[in-house]
Amino acid sequence: MSDAKYFQTTKRGEIHELKEELHQLDKSKQKEAVKKVIAAMTVGKDVSMLFPDVCNCMQTPNLELKKLVYLYLINYAKSQPDLAIMAVNTFVKDTEDGNPLIRALAVRTMGCIRVEQITEYLTSPLNKCLKDDDPYVRKTAAICVCKLYDINPELVQDQGFLDALKGLISDSNPMVVANAVASLAEISEASGAGTLFSLAPESMPKLLAALNECSEWGQVFILDAIAEYRTEEAKEAESICERVAPRLQHANAAVVLSAVKVVLTFLPQVSNQDTVKTISKKLAPPLVTLLSSEPEIQYVALRNMQLICQKWNTILANDTKVFFCKYNDPTYVKMEKVDVMVMLASERNAEQVLLELREYAFAEVDVDFVRKAVRAIGRCALKIEKAAERCVTVLLECIQTKVAYVVQESIVVIKDIFRKYPNQYESVIAVLCENLDSLEEPEAKAALIWIVGQYAERIENAQELLEAFVEEFGDLDVEVQLQLLTATVKLFLKKPDNAQALVKQVLQLATTGSTNPDLRDRGYIYWRLLSADPQRARQVVLAEPSQVAYDSQRVDDVLLELLLKQVSSLASVYHKPAETFLVDSGRQAVTRAAVSSMSLAKHLGSGDDDDDNEYWECPGCSMECSVFVQNCAGCEASRGDAPTKRKDSKPEGDAAGGAAGGAGGGGDMLDLLGDTGGGGGGG
Repeated sequence: MSDAKYFQTTKRGEIHELKEELHQLDKSKQKEAVKKVIAAMTVGKDVSMLFPDVCNCMQTPNLELKKLVYLYLINYAKSQPDLAIMAVNTFVKDTEDGNPLIRALAVRTMGCIRVEQITEYLTSPLNKCLKDDDPYVRKTAAICVCKLYDINPELVQDQGFLDALKGLISDSNPMVVANAVASLAEISEASGAGTLFSLAPESMPKLLAALNECSEWGQVFILDAIAEYRTEEAKEAESICERVAPRLQHANAAVVLSAVKVVLTFLPQVSNQDTVKTISKKLAPPLVTLLSSEPEIQYVALRNMQLICQKWNTILANDTKVFFCKYNDPTYVKMEKVDVMVMLASERNAEQVLLELREYAFAEVDVDFVRKAVRAIGRCALKIEKAAERCVTVLLECIQTKVAYVVQESIVVIKDIFRKYPNQYESVIAVLCENLDSLEEPEAKAALIWIVGQYAERIENAQELLEAFVEEFGDLDVEVQLQLLTATVKLFLKKPDNAQALVKQVLQLATTGSTNPDLRDRGYIYWRLLSADPQRARQVVLAEPSQVAYDSQRVDDVLLELLLKQVSSLASVYHKPAETFLVDSGRQAVTRAAVSSMSLAKHLGSGDDDDDNEYWECPGCSMECSVFVQNCAGCEASRGDAPTKRKDSKPEGDAAGGAAGGAGGGGDMLDLLGDTGGGGGGG
């Protein structure tokens, strides 16, 4: 009969009836009563008053009834700690039962009851279970040590449980090994001491042997532990890679990514280049296979592949087509695929990639994805010089579609191409200027204004184009206003006779008609430059613009090395260290990055803001770390003897005040500019 019947009763006096049923001598009726109690507890009813009555049912050889009672105890032990101690004797007795399932159940339940008084009685049974003859009991006890550490770390260390766990790494049963490794890794992370759990060379063969026989999640724990192992011997690194390689064919994506992490960790230490090439070839097929999984797994795989491609671009160099988007891919997967495509783009496959990106820009209906495709075309142009001309042609085709957001993205991208390859593709400027009316977004307006100002001498109606923007100066975004100010000054320096009135108008709008300090300061600086030294103004304003370079490093080298060690974790998905998005929890997930309670209390209580400027420099990666953290968030190195340093505070507003004061001290700015205009023309 279905257990749903236990959830369908709401009659009065139910608690009294349950109490009577719990005291029945018939064990089957007792079991029915406990099931009713558990059902009531599940739907949110308070049945804590039955605690002593339920505890009386523990003395039974019936495994199902014992499980139900233990479940009740775990739920109410916190609210009834004094009564929970009554069950301790039964727990201890059950840990010596002849049935290994009951022994394991007892020690597991004691570990789940998070009451300080219970932990005192847990040590002796736990010690026995760690040395039990049955592997099921040993693997359960291994996890129990981790739970006990969360409640009372000092007790675990004093009782020698950590040494017992390290001894279980050499156990003959692979599941025991996996649980021991998982428990040690959790304890090591919670303690904040990275050296608490370090694998010895003699442990490696046993871990590698256990890989083939334990469950898939056990394999993940072992692989993550192996990835933390460090060796200086090329032969050992090669051996580890070869032993782990079969895990790349596993059906579970977590196992595959963990195996990839291990291989990438030890691959740089392999000295034989032929072996490196052979192992590298084995990495591509499993990564590609992950793209046939569910969209969520594809996304995780793609985020990890971006990190891998930044350091080992050749691993997936021959699989560019795999990253071409399918019609039914979710947008978030398509976005990541485009990023990987650009990373893998080269002179050899540039035409193929551009045709695919062109198709996205023309045929897709998702606006964000189309924008991404257009920007990807521009990134290909910046990355591959020989493909730049073809990229510009494709972007002009995009502009011809007259679709507003496509046109605007194309203009922004072409501006970067002009900066990367000056004096090569200026013939398309006329086409860009024809689309002035379709520009609505600030970034696109700023891009076109920059182009007009930079190439004002080649555009006959440059002044008219800028005047169209000046008319609505007050309604423009600050980004556009700043660009318009600079472009107008450039036009004046290149065509002083025609643009004198326009530059006066824009400078006056920027300095007296705006409340934005950045815009005002730039206006005053330009005005003073033009008034004092027109030739110097030419050197400053008309200097060659800095070139835009394709930056394949989406994260810096130090962070990349850290994230590659955390492949298959959330850190590799967010592309951020775990410490930046995890907070301290009951399990102390990231206590190595958390502030100690005493230091934090002292910091908050002192009211001294100077502590915010104090830091110490990591001896390993030179990262600036808070004085309240003893391990570097970047490389996990210990602070050691690193001295405390203080950041210098920088006064704000001096530059703004100086610029404004210097410009304002010259009397009528319009008169000064008028003199400069004549001088500029004569020059």
